[in-house]
Amino acid sequence: MSGHSIFRRAIVLGLIIAVGAFAIDMYIPGFAAIARDLKTDPGTVELSMTSFFVALAIGQVIYGPVSDTLGRKGPTYVGLGIFVIASVAAAFAPSIGVLIAARFFQGLGAAATAVIPMAVIRDEYTGPDAARLLSLAMLALSVSPILAPVFGGLLVQYTSWRLIFVVLIVITLTVVLMVWKMLPETLPKAQRVSGRPLAILTTYGRLLRNRVFILPVFIAGFGQAVLFSFISGSPFVFVTLHHVTPTIYGILFACHAIALIGISQFNAPMMRYVGTRRLIGCASAALATAALLLAGLVFGGMTALWPFVLLTITLFFCLGLILAPAFLTAMEPFGATAGAAAALGVGLEFTISSVTTALIGLTADGTARPMVGFTALVACCSFGTWVVFVKTAPPAHRIP
Repeated sequence: MSGHSIFRRAIVLGLIIAVGAFAIDMYIPGFAAIARDLKTDPGTVELSMTSFFVALAIGQVIYGPVSDTLGRKGPTYVGLGIFVIASVAAAFAPSIGVLIAARFFQGLGAAATAVIPMAVIRDEYTGPDAARLLSLAMLALSVSPILAPVFGGLLVQYTSWRLIFVVLIVITLTVVLMVWKMLPETLPKAQRVSGRPLAILTTYGRLLRNRVFILPVFIAGFGQAVLFSFISGSPFVFVTLHHVTPTIYGILFACHAIALIGISQFNAPMMRYVGTRRLIGCASAALATAALLLAGLVFGGMTALWPFVLLTITLFFCLGLILAPAFLTAMEPFGATAGAAAALGVGLEFTISSVTTALIGLTADGTARPMVGFTALVACCSFGTWVVFVKTAPPAHRIP
């Protein structure tokens, strides 16, 4: 595939993934407004984000093996259709309960956009080449975390949080058109596998028992939990505790996204010249160190905002060097069942993230302590899992 074709493919894949990302990034500046409008508290509004993450985890277990059987494009259309219908329900939600339910089905639709692009990448590339395509897709995806929080903040501040879902519908319909015009089917019929439930369960069982797969997934999963801890907890910390406006919050969030996406563009050359194992190890060690320092300062009584922002941006730099390399390491040996591997891997990642964000919501005490405490915990788990992987991976399958 030529460089031009790779770039076109990356744009389409990045915008497919961005559908789910927009549903997160554009939504979070509206937490306080939603709580006021639906007469509830911010902790309950956070459950609408948790329900979205739970559905993402559940949906991926379904879409992955289905795409191994039916191909990549059909299930993508189904997921995008569910997302549009759920967005309509969310836009007209009369209560927080209805909104939480609508967000669940939004997540169920968005699950297709999270897992199938990963399988498409594995259909065509492995190793640093796959990292290059994924990094380019992340560059296309960057429109969401950079612009969506700012745009969402403006909508909340000057119109209504309900218009966020109208914008999501328009974006999703545009992506459907792009998939139809620009994304070919990457899984030929001759390479498709059985869709029988027993065959699917057997594949999942084999993956779960394989340390070469499961340990890198947990490295990425605990790293992603750091990301989602920030997504879930930062609106309360920035807007409620530090009284920044939704628009300023969106700008701060965009700065974090620029850090993550910018550094991820160097993954492919660093995997080649530094080595994947060393890259993940150094980044996960730095992640744990920064998270522990942040937790120590907050539990020690720090109230200033800028040290908090600088340390969380440092976390995002580290995540940019962990998430894609670790996940691609897990996927590489499983080309024949790339959809199932992507589904299980991404599903496990979102399960870890969902549990973490739920615990942050359940332990909310009006301070930043739950957020930074769980961030430090999962960051240390990511580094600890890397240590276990280095010590236990079979020599023939160790990352270089």
